[in-house]
Amino acid sequence: MSTFRRSQNRANPNKLNNILSTLIFILILNVSIQIWLLYASLNNALDNNKEILIPAFIASVILFLIGFSWLYYLPKGNFKKK
Repeated sequence: MSTFRRSQNRANPNKLNNILSTLIFILILNVSIQIWLLYASLNNALDNNKEILIPAFIASVILFLIGFSWLYYLPKGNFKKK
């Protein structure tokens, strides 16, 4: 029985390109949301509004864990066995 991970490593180059493009797009989106959260929390901290800091930190940690879990789906590439 094949898993998703094993079958995507044997993918043709077009499928591999689509998987990598999608992963890169999602990770860039994830990082940009984290940068926005950092900007919003720093702005509120400078205005002495401390109530946004903890929710922004929790959201950033959740986004980091989501981005880290997406790394599982990175294909290793096409390797030819000898």
